[in-house]
Amino acid sequence: MSTLSGVRVLDLTRLLPGDYCTMILGDMGAEVIKVEEPGLGDYIRWVPPLINGQSICHLMLNRNKKSMKLNLKSEKSKEVFFKLVEKSDVVIECFRPGVVKSLGIDYESVSKVNQRIVYCSMSGYGQDGPYRDLPGHDVNYLGYGGVLGITGPSGGAPVIPGIQIADLTTGLMTVMAILAALLARERMGRGQYIDVSFLDVVTSLMVLPAAFYIGEEKSPKRGEWLLNGGFPCYNIYETKDGKYITIGCLEPQFWTNLCNVLGVMSFAGHQYTNDEAKLREMFQTIREIFKTRTLDEWLKLLSKEDVPCGPVYDLDEVFRDPQILHRKMIVEVEYPGVGKIKQLGTPVKFSKTPCEMRSPPPSFGEHTEQILKWLGYSEREILNMRGKGVT
Repeated sequence: MSTLSGVRVLDLTRLLPGDYCTMILGDMGAEVIKVEEPGLGDYIRWVPPLINGQSICHLMLNRNKKSMKLNLKSEKSKEVFFKLVEKSDVVIECFRPGVVKSLGIDYESVSKVNQRIVYCSMSGYGQDGPYRDLPGHDVNYLGYGGVLGITGPSGGAPVIPGIQIADLTTGLMTVMAILAALLARERMGRGQYIDVSFLDVVTSLMVLPAAFYIGEEKSPKRGEWLLNGGFPCYNIYETKDGKYITIGCLEPQFWTNLCNVLGVMSFAGHQYTNDEAKLREMFQTIREIFKTRTLDEWLKLLSKEDVPCGPVYDLDEVFRDPQILHRKMIVEVEYPGVGKIKQLGTPVKFSKTPCEMRSPPPSFGEHTEQILKWLGYSEREILNMRGKGVT
């Protein structure tokens, strides 16, 4: 039995944030019904790279789900949708604010059919406020929230992170919010509405930079703050073989260990110095020392001396790393028409109710007829709906 066995989720979202959120809920055991518009469906189905016409991005994000075609703009579809609502626990949508209300499937309408429903809206800037109707993507939210302002080299331009921080963290925050709302429902006897904003989530991640800003009354600068490259104790260094090593010696004992291994014990008392000349000297010396050995040599030496360190991996190295493989974060799954492909595993491990990969990602609309029959529609009604473009 999985953690969320018996919980049914109606997923009206598209693309990365919603797909990632419902993937995790599905891994935890929820029955996820992906409601897709006839025609293109979820856009991520068609994002390259493709194998036998199937998007690997789609395969990565949509395991443990069912797919149902439903044109939410038709009146008949609303009848079907509300029948689904009666039998469901969660609705998740990621349209622009106001769209679900115009379709007649907003929280107020849905909660009249099922008071126990947990209804979650994911949007760029939230359901209210001056930016409510603006379009946006990950890079926009990172800019507004301050992440880009502290990311990059000192004196240089902001750098776009290598992953979609706003999208993925908002997906995780939405999972957390839904689980909390389901727990609250057990106590209150009814569901509630959840408003999750990508910008709000990004801003909440700035907790440490904000603390420094409040405490020192100045904004941390790119490449000059404690945790973004401003000090030698927490940084990235090139090694002899052209690779890179990460050093995370925030605590004095770790910094002392590093100084001892590098033979620069005179630096031990200057870990967080404000002397710019000393900082330049320390950086120059340590950079030169790291170029005297290969990455593997440094990792073996520093790990033995209790220094927090690690490699900067490319993805092919990530997929071979023994710790990542041991933790089952890379797994192989058989997909119809595709064969075995590698998948990223589930990052949380439950002792009694483990996460599972129960089913491969669905083909477009694969479960439409099955779900309609489960809702009580006859073969004739199903054919009629298909003919009218409802499904």
